[in-house]
Amino acid sequence: MARLTQYTEGLTGPNAEQLSRFRPGTGRAGGFTRASDGNLEMAAPTSLSFDVSAVETPAIVCDLSVLRRNLELLASVQQQAECKILLALKGFAMWSVFPLVARYLQGAAASSPHEARLAREELGGEVHVYAPAYSEADLREIVEFADHVVFNSLSQWRRLEPVVRSGRRRIECGLRINPEHSEVGVPIYDPCAPCSRLGVTRERLRLEDLDGLSGLHWHNLCEKGSEALVRTLAAVQSTFAPELERVHWVNLGGGHLITRPGYDVEELIRCVRDFASRFDVAVYLEPGEAIALDAGVLVTSVLDVVQNEMSLAILDTSAAAHMPDTLEMPYRPEIAGAGVAGEYPHTYRLGGLTCLAGDIIGDYSFPEPLQVGDRLAFCDMAHYTMVKSTTFNGVRLPTIYAFDPDGSGLELIRRFGYEDYRTRLS
Repeated sequence: MARLTQYTEGLTGPNAEQLSRFRPGTGRAGGFTRASDGNLEMAAPTSLSFDVSAVETPAIVCDLSVLRRNLELLASVQQQAECKILLALKGFAMWSVFPLVARYLQGAAASSPHEARLAREELGGEVHVYAPAYSEADLREIVEFADHVVFNSLSQWRRLEPVVRSGRRRIECGLRINPEHSEVGVPIYDPCAPCSRLGVTRERLRLEDLDGLSGLHWHNLCEKGSEALVRTLAAVQSTFAPELERVHWVNLGGGHLITRPGYDVEELIRCVRDFASRFDVAVYLEPGEAIALDAGVLVTSVLDVVQNEMSLAILDTSAAAHMPDTLEMPYRPEIAGAGVAGEYPHTYRLGGLTCLAGDIIGDYSFPEPLQVGDRLAFCDMAHYTMVKSTTFNGVRLPTIYAFDPDGSGLELIRRFGYEDYRTRLS
């Protein structure tokens, strides 16, 4: 059993001067060591500490030391489980740090021509592509960059196989199956929900349908531990054993929150090795969140404080434009030094700067009253934040920084402006 230490790192207050040096995040994963009993154990992280007044807001700051620790753990899992781990670009696509990622992982999982090209040009390694459907034009682009292409349906495979075979690269093709085994409680994130469009069900698949295909892919997890993978593998084996015995590789998809404190790494390693041995297949995993978990913060400024039955603070960020998962999932992101409503003396409802009435992040409490100009740091914002950000209402995208406490310090990576908004319109 892997023992991952739980960390809770707080602050003295929310104001800019109090936040000038802070540690973002509750439950940050540190590095890992090998305990005396042979089990993996998370080690205490070094403190992320930088002057928040040095960044223009809104800004996403990626901590390379945390990213590096996550990658080291994943690389250890690869080695011990004898599997390959891919970066899922849908979760984290900060290509300026791909040289670091490439030292540890085997490649990337993409779902579009643009993601496939980015993976090939900036990351290298293996490029795996899956999409719910391909246009012929998109697939002709994809085959210029991909190593694996996974089809969502037998009809797409049969119709588009000639396009794959006509490319200059040798591509292995696979089929996505639907194990009809749900582990996700939020319907919008459950690929195995009733009437799902994702993957071929047992009822619709015959063994001869796999002619020409070399692999199977499925994805049914979201922010889950190893116990969910164990149950999923049991379900897939009981339903698709003949098909598994026929292919050469399987892709277990994403949703494996391997770098979260408390994740049973040893159980993951054990079940992946057993599965690969039982069916004589190569195994791929493609986590997105686990790679950048706790590796970034979103720094924002208070623009105004108003009253309407309660105290409301308007920030220069936006739930709708910059943190859409807070509305879609939904979930409540943590703020360094803040608490839930009523925990500290001063409670505020935090809202974004778009005109959407529902652009509300949530209710938070602070030890001291908020003032215009105060800076707040939303934790764990490296994954699914940059990739989902939009310019809705003309709101500027967050500036991107990298922070390396062991080397270069704080570095401006990208600043967005009017042309980024204008060029995506007509």
